Amino acid sequence: MRRKHAEQYTAVVPADTTNPVREQFKILVADDSRIYRSLVEKVLAPEGHTLVFAENGYEALEAMAIHQPSLLISDWEMPDITGPELCRKIRLDQERYIHIILLTSNTEKDQIIEGLAAGADDYLTKPFHSGELLARVGVGRRVAELHRQIHAKNLLLEQLARTDSLTGLPNRRAIEEWTMRELSGAERHGFSMWLAIADLDHFKKINDSCGHEAGDLVLKRFAGILKANTRSSNMCGRIGGEEFVIALSHGDRIGVETAVDRIRRQLEAEEFLFDGIVVKATASFGIAGFRGSNAPVLDELLRKADEALYRAKREGRNRLEFSLPLLGDVGAADGGETTS
Repeated sequence: MRRKHAEQYTAVVPADTTNPVREQFKILVADDSRIYRSLVEKVLAPEGHTLVFAENGYEALEAMAIHQPSLLISDWEMPDITGPELCRKIRLDQERYIHIILLTSNTEKDQIIEGLAAGADDYLTKPFHSGELLARVGVGRRVAELHRQIHAKNLLLEQLARTDSLTGLPNRRAIEEWTMRELSGAERHGFSMWLAIADLDHFKKINDSCGHEAGDLVLKRFAGILKANTRSSNMCGRIGGEEFVIALSHGDRIGVETAVDRIRRQLEAEEFLFDGIVVKATASFGIAGFRGSNAPVLDELLRKADEALYRAKREGRNRLEFSLPLLGDVGAADGGETTS
């Protein structure tokens, strides 16, 4: 039999607009029997689900990729692959959770155990009772929704684990992960990678004289300046206290100097009003870079940037210093030290 495209069996039924969860709930029905596909549709369509149909296992896999259903109702016996084989393929290939109900005319316990062991969550014997099908689909929908909520919460927790709670910028963990990937890419493809450490000058004086709330405001304002001046292909973040990092790739020394000095000048131009007193804040920057075929470990790049930062502090603050030549086997071509 010629295999047809799964989209030809898509049936979108009117959704219950008063229930957004139900409106978004998609069910894939895989069965080579037109009679059973019609029976399932007759039971489930009035409930407002979005139904997608496939005549065999391979069409079901194709429909899974296209429509991303939350629940699969699969026949056990199909002309190409069996229901348990389909379960195993889905569990092996799909990262997100899909609730699977197997339809079978066999009530032997060994077969039921085989299906559940293959990855099915539930089973229903043929001929099925419409009320039992609705009940089992209802259970599957609740389970799928719980998995969706858990997945969303895990993503949120993962995001929070990589975000500085005060400024909303990426934290040290996120910066390290991103920068290590970029260093690996720079080594493979030969582009440059720069790391600038920024440290607010005399920040303790602001905390001591104006209070920690004032200090937090300065940190958040500086974070906003960093974010506004960081391209989507680069990254900025807070690594602790009054220290921040800007990671830049695919740039030369002059371009990096221009970008970082723009940040320095914008902070210098800011005025903070605390209890009627105007307070100014500045920052010093140390910059280190890499270009070549032998990428340094991140700690080495941070150490070089930190050395340049201390030099900027010694030279009067509110300035930037480079650690040059660049790390790497072609770094010497970028010249000597530059200050602003």
